[in-house]
Amino acid sequence: MLDLTGKVAIVTGASRGIGEEIARTYVAAGASVVISSRKPQNIEPVAEAINNEYPGKALAVVAHAGKPENAERLVETTVNHFGRLDIAVNNAATNPHYGPLLTSEESQWDKIYEVNVKGYYWLCAAAAQQMKKQGEGGKLINVASIAGLRPGRGMGIYSISKAAVIMMTKVLAAELGPDNIQVNAIAPGLFKTEFSSALWQDERMAQRAINDTPLGRIGETEELAGIALYLAASASNFTTGAVITVDGGSTIR
Repeated sequence: MLDLTGKVAIVTGASRGIGEEIARTYVAAGASVVISSRKPQNIEPVAEAINNEYPGKALAVVAHAGKPENAERLVETTVNHFGRLDIAVNNAATNPHYGPLLTSEESQWDKIYEVNVKGYYWLCAAAAQQMKKQGEGGKLINVASIAGLRPGRGMGIYSISKAAVIMMTKVLAAELGPDNIQVNAIAPGLFKTEFSSALWQDERMAQRAINDTPLGRIGETEELAGIALYLAASASNFTTGAVITVDGGSTIR
């Protein structure tokens, strides 16, 4: 039920951290994976490392997550290279503003919404169109955040954008259900990634997060990959519109 043999996936923001871990997990489960990011120097070494272990299973494609034409090209390139598309994971994100919401600027709102919300939609739309054409269903997975379930300290716009991702997931799940396309979201807590390094590398902030987490520690990326595998595999064929928290229990405090 967790076998991805013959499946093809796209993972955005896959040059490091959670995205890279998901891509590696999918390949290990039998899938072919297109890994995407804005900078070729970041994703090409990841694809090369995967192909050294699993020859021909990874393809690096440069794409800006917030541009609709890039999303369409990403799907088109995937299908041209691997012949189909079964799974799309929206993981790329940005957060150029930290502090009270009322100190934010319009440019910061625009940037966050371009990547975190509209970018997720563009890939979902392009991927869903291809999945409908294939007529075999598919899996859309959006990496949200527990900041979309409760306000993240100093991350107001980011929290709002992730709340939007969660509602987008539910809307698309309802609309794409008849096409046998499952749409789900993962809401990670604090993980040791470069994206969140400002939080966990600050001793005071890290300790506060640890104190707020029943498991008493910060997550490692491989501890999220299993949920991403479940949502990509046939094991989750009756799961749609769900938001699965992977946070060591911090949201139950």
